[in-house]
Amino acid sequence: MYSEWRSLQLIIQSDRGHMSVLHSYPSNVGKDVANAVVRPLGQGLNSSSATSNESILKTDKEVKWTMEVLCYGLTLPLDGETVKLCVDVYTDWIMALVARRDSIPQPVIKEPNLYVQTILKHLQNLFVPRPDYAHNQISLCMRVLVAVQKLARESVNMSRETWEVLLLFLLQINDILLAAPTVPGGLAENLADKLIGVLFEVWFLACMRCFPTPPYWKTAREMLANWRHHPAVVEQWSKVICALTSRLLRFTYGPSFPPFKVPDEDAILIPTEMDNDCIAQTWFRVLHMLSNPVDLSNPAIISTTPKFQEQLLSVSGMAQEMVQHPCLKQLPQIFFRAMRGVSCLVDAFLGISRPRSDSAPPTPVNRLNMPQASSTMNTTPPHSRRMRSVTVTKATVKTSSGSTAHPPKVTHQTSTTSPLSSPNQTSSEPRPLPAPTRPKVNSVLNLFGQWVFDAGLVHCRLHNGMNRDGSMTASFIQILLSYKSCITTPAGLDVRRKPSQISTENMVANPLFDANEFPDNYEAGRAEACGTLCRIFCSKKTGEEILPVYLSRFYMVLIQGLQINDYICRPVLASIILNSPALFCSDLKGIDVLVPYFISALETILPDRELSKFKAYVNPTELRRASIHILLSMLPLPHHFGTVKAEVLLEGKFSNEDSSLHDKPVTFLSLKLRLVNVLIGALQTETDPNNTQMILGAMLNIVQDSALLEAIGSQTELSVGDSTHISFKSHSRNSSGISMTSTGSSEATTPDSERPAQALLRDYALHTDTASGLLIRSIHLVTQRLNSQWRQDMSISLAALELLSGLAKVKVSVDSTDRKRAVSSVCSYIVHQCSRPAPFHSRDLHSMIVAAFQCLCVWLTEHPDMLNEKDCLIEVLEIVELGISGSKSKTSDQEVRHKGDKEPNPASMRVKDAAEATLTCIMQLLGAFPSPSGPASPCSLLNEETLIKYSRLTSTSKNHFRYFVLDNSIILAMLEQPLGNDQNPCPSVTALIRGMSGRHAWTMQLHHQPRGSRASQKAFVPEPHPPPKDDVGIKYNVKHRPFPEEVDKIPFVKADLSIPDLHEIVTDQLEVQHEKLKKLMAKQILYENALEKISEERLSKTLFPDPVTECIPPPPAQEFQTARLLLSHFGFLSLEALKEPGNSCRPPNLIALDSTLAGFFDDIGYLDLLPTRPFETVFIFYMKSGQKTSQEILKNVESSSNVQSHFLEFLLSLGWPVEVGKHPGWTGHVSTSWLINACSGSEGKEQEEVVVPDDTGGGIFNGEKKALYYADALTEIAFVVPSFMESSTDSSESGLTSQETETQMDLLPSLLKQTPLTLELFPNHSENLSNSQRLSPTQKSKRLPLGRTVPPLGPETKVIVVWVERFDDIENFPLNDLLPEINTGVETTTNSSTSLRTTTSDKDVPVIFIHPLKTGLFRIKVQGVTGKFSMVIPLVDGMVVSRRALGFLVRQTIINICRRKRLESDSYNPPHVKRKQKIVDIVHKYRNKLLEPEFYTSLFQEVGPKSLNP
Repeated sequence: MYSEWRSLQLIIQSDRGHMSVLHSYPSNVGKDVANAVVRPLGQGLNSSSATSNESILKTDKEVKWTMEVLCYGLTLPLDGETVKLCVDVYTDWIMALVARRDSIPQPVIKEPNLYVQTILKHLQNLFVPRPDYAHNQISLCMRVLVAVQKLARESVNMSRETWEVLLLFLLQINDILLAAPTVPGGLAENLADKLIGVLFEVWFLACMRCFPTPPYWKTAREMLANWRHHPAVVEQWSKVICALTSRLLRFTYGPSFPPFKVPDEDAILIPTEMDNDCIAQTWFRVLHMLSNPVDLSNPAIISTTPKFQEQLLSVSGMAQEMVQHPCLKQLPQIFFRAMRGVSCLVDAFLGISRPRSDSAPPTPVNRLNMPQASSTMNTTPPHSRRMRSVTVTKATVKTSSGSTAHPPKVTHQTSTTSPLSSPNQTSSEPRPLPAPTRPKVNSVLNLFGQWVFDAGLVHCRLHNGMNRDGSMTASFIQILLSYKSCITTPAGLDVRRKPSQISTENMVANPLFDANEFPDNYEAGRAEACGTLCRIFCSKKTGEEILPVYLSRFYMVLIQGLQINDYICRPVLASIILNSPALFCSDLKGIDVLVPYFISALETILPDRELSKFKAYVNPTELRRASIHILLSMLPLPHHFGTVKAEVLLEGKFSNEDSSLHDKPVTFLSLKLRLVNVLIGALQTETDPNNTQMILGAMLNIVQDSALLEAIGSQTELSVGDSTHISFKSHSRNSSGISMTSTGSSEATTPDSERPAQALLRDYALHTDTASGLLIRSIHLVTQRLNSQWRQDMSISLAALELLSGLAKVKVSVDSTDRKRAVSSVCSYIVHQCSRPAPFHSRDLHSMIVAAFQCLCVWLTEHPDMLNEKDCLIEVLEIVELGISGSKSKTSDQEVRHKGDKEPNPASMRVKDAAEATLTCIMQLLGAFPSPSGPASPCSLLNEETLIKYSRLTSTSKNHFRYFVLDNSIILAMLEQPLGNDQNPCPSVTALIRGMSGRHAWTMQLHHQPRGSRASQKAFVPEPHPPPKDDVGIKYNVKHRPFPEEVDKIPFVKADLSIPDLHEIVTDQLEVQHEKLKKLMAKQILYENALEKISEERLSKTLFPDPVTECIPPPPAQEFQTARLLLSHFGFLSLEALKEPGNSCRPPNLIALDSTLAGFFDDIGYLDLLPTRPFETVFIFYMKSGQKTSQEILKNVESSSNVQSHFLEFLLSLGWPVEVGKHPGWTGHVSTSWLINACSGSEGKEQEEVVVPDDTGGGIFNGEKKALYYADALTEIAFVVPSFMESSTDSSESGLTSQETETQMDLLPSLLKQTPLTLELFPNHSENLSNSQRLSPTQKSKRLPLGRTVPPLGPETKVIVVWVERFDDIENFPLNDLLPEINTGVETTTNSSTSLRTTTSDKDVPVIFIHPLKTGLFRIKVQGVTGKFSMVIPLVDGMVVSRRALGFLVRQTIINICRRKRLESDSYNPPHVKRKQKIVDIVHKYRNKLLEPEFYTSLFQEVGPKSLNP
């Protein structure tokens, strides 16, 4: 910087201004003269009277002669008062430039600048060290420094010449005391802080008033380089450069840039009057005033200064070993402080304003004799620490020659006033994002790159020249390849040499020598530099280009720092890991070549439970967390790059084995097994809840990605990524799929004989390279730990249950025993939690049980065939019984307690509700989802209005239905009229069953034969009358007697004769009547004979059989009292069922409802509007680079040219498109949701077509006409893409064409395709129905009418998903402005058609940011998930996911977020509970309280509009 300017060191050395004429005389002469002359002057200063205080020197000649004496007096020994009096006189005289005093001679007052310049030169003599009376000299020097400080602060008349002399004076006295090697307890050690502090303060004042010329800056830089072995020099430099940087950033980047806060005592060192230009010029010069701080890592450079050469000469004239001086033992700490200062400056430029908890570790604690309590280091915020001294005693260390000689203990002062962060802060708050307006990486490295790169490679064995390659034009690959070739040379592979073999010249030329040469190594400073480099490169902006030379040197630093084969430098390794969580998320070109080295490092850290060898440097929990973050970002790489090869630059280079065995490039796919093993090992050893949850999320990521990759069959994403980012070579995969060299680095011999990763690799013999094997391994591991270590921890338990739920949805075929293992473990977990003692029962415990029941439902709905096995069914039902009643009926093999004998005592009502929901799931959903209505509606779409249309009734009144309530929980609506498609007359009833699980429609017919035999049998036809037979044989005329002939032979007795004959009693009168009677009888006989003859003639003419007289079966009955029959057959018409239970408030088992009461059908419709599943709403936004306003964001989705193609693919991976008017499920707004049969009377009419544009960026799914929808048996989600609606014209309402919609529907699984709605009893015939036979709901959105209340659907959780093109724009996302766009109508309790105001806070809305990387992968950031359950899996901050798994993981995270929010909410009730409460309310309002006779009578009466209720 100052190469063309001359240094002033020679002028300073040749200046004799500090010499007096008395130095030419013998010493006793000068001493006597000085004692005699100085005493009256000193007495005059100390006198209290005004007359005696006046100076006795009047003329210029007198003053100059006296000053010669005073100059000599300052060189005298300190045993008398002469030196003190000289100091008194001079400190008084130099105040002539500040204010006039009587004690100051008039010549000095008249020409103050001239005399002050001379006085300053004389005062140099005071700072020459004396052998005795050091304490007196320290106090006198402090007085002079304070006086000089006051002079510079308060003087307004100082000329430039005086300022220059003042600066040279301060440089000279600093050089006198600080250039020489430090003597313990000496003058330099005690004055170093004040000396360098006054120098910097005066220098800044000079910069403000008369800016020093370049020679002065050059001189200061050269001289300061000789003082760097003093800790105070680096400390003070760090303080002032930080204070300058704080001022610099204010005007360089503006007020929006995060402020860089420094302590007030440091900030006042910079004059407030200094203008911006002066600040900038001063800052750059002071930054380089320390020269290269990396020199502090090389004692050979520090010890080659002239003063060191003078001091280190022995009595015999032979030079000692230069690097063995005791004061150089402080260099590791000084080097660390210097690099910490540089690190602090880098953080300031990056905008990381808060105290860091991720900085590099300080000098290892076990190398210092500190109390054990101090092992946690100072956690005071760096910029609020006051100056305080800490005495540190060096522990006994070995010498570099390997002998057992012990150097003397050195006590030195180290200041903690540096504005540097503590490395061991255990704060788990999120790392601050770099400022959006931060400088580019290249700019930061242009300032600090040379220092931090060299410091990052301190004491690493590299070929000469490689570490200082300054070529800015060489390509990244060229540098790496040249680096790789140079380390294979004999010089690069040379073994460590003994100290005697190291030449001084080589160490000076190449300061990066072996770390083992000095026991007090420089690992701490190197670690700080490596951490700083990682933070710099992690702050890369999206799309920013970094020079290849910087990337290559950075990768060399990382490769060296991550070495574990030969010598593990744990501080450096820990620093790299702590500061690299986002390294693989930053789109660094070629970063993937470091994957094998990071895996090797993670194999050292994560499977180690204790991390005892790292505890001295860092917080183990923070180190593991950072390691897990890196692991999360590397997990998708093997699947993504597949069989692409990566060059392994240094694999095995530092071992004694043949390097050719380790120099083979490995495929990324071969690294998968190592990554999986690290992941599983980390889960087995992790104890921190947050870290464990991150690992669980990663497990679902890798399992799902593996399953999808195997399902696809081949890798197709490689073409998407920019494969030119890294030097790769594709090759065919070997037959085994796993490279034999994939674990090469971990198998090398290491100083750590207990490498836990190796034992874990032996344990993981399971084939985790396949999706099924990985799934089984995950299930085994999670279930085992869930019922052992994790069941006491709520956050881990919830995450583990969420992982199990996610694993249940992975489409991989596994053995039923493994699935049963998952179900059994969840059941065991519920049993354990329910059986805990009463004091442990809390809301949190019950939330865990509820979550376990929800996990159980997921497994059962995803794998319903599990319940076909008896043992699994029994176990699940026992758990349901336990949740509902509080105990199991079967407690042992012998004892069984029946339900009626148990007193219900559930753990809580929430647990009971969850168990009831599980029972409903088993009974209603298993094997029945999706329903014929499709996955959008697990219930029937039929209601009273629809069924009336299909019946034979001419009236469409709903009063044709009979309404009953069964068991106070089911509303039964029965229509006794057969439907139009019923041809065979038989007892038919159509029932609408409204229960806790929804609404279901059934048509039932009474038959006396089973359905199968009835289908093959013809209708019943009676047997015809047999034809008559005419050939009956011979007809005999036989006169039939009433009595046999023997009767006539019996003689009469008197009794027989007691009744007289007729003729005996007939008189004449009777005879006449008798004759008349005979005639009448004769006529009657003739008449009857004639009739008989006529009938016989007619009969002979009649055909057989006679249709008039033939017996014909009566026609089948057409009218049935089917409601009565149904209730009777099910046992509800018994007298016991109609009676209210005694001593109970429960109503009877059967209740009739009066449907004629006002409001009845409104309440029934209200019940139908209550959803049967939890519903979620997700709003998706697209944010282009640089956008900040909501209008810009909303306009992006209008056209596909505004969005990336992957965004549209992502949308369709979340759900399938649905038309809002025809969709029976949740649409994202209550006014358009669950609208079924809304177009009564419009059947057969043509639906108007929705006019949608052909080109769209996703805005068609804004919820107006179309939306994206996903549903399973347990939840439904609407994905809405809000668009700009200012011009509400047809052109702004966008959607897919019908062809596109059908194409996307074809991509859905067959189970999720909506089947046509049918009334057939045989659902397999529904495929033959045409579109005209389906119900045709309205196509347009229909608002709820005025006056109709909206069911209380809340509380709800809305989730926002944001696709960000540039990761730095996340901080600019206008969440508050977009809150009005995420309105669902649930937020208000007023009418849904009125204007709605959202009450949602931006802090309450979870936001998932998705940032596409250039490699084709996606970086995730989750924010806003606050509360008791802060972390939700599977997506966590910093995770990287593939295109394949992105949609699934986002959807699963949304489901889990909403479930967590519902668990946390006190006001949430499950859907079945809300429906049950509404049913109870309907019973209470509309119960028909009939007497038993009246009730039975009503069953025999017709119902309808004209009939009256009895």
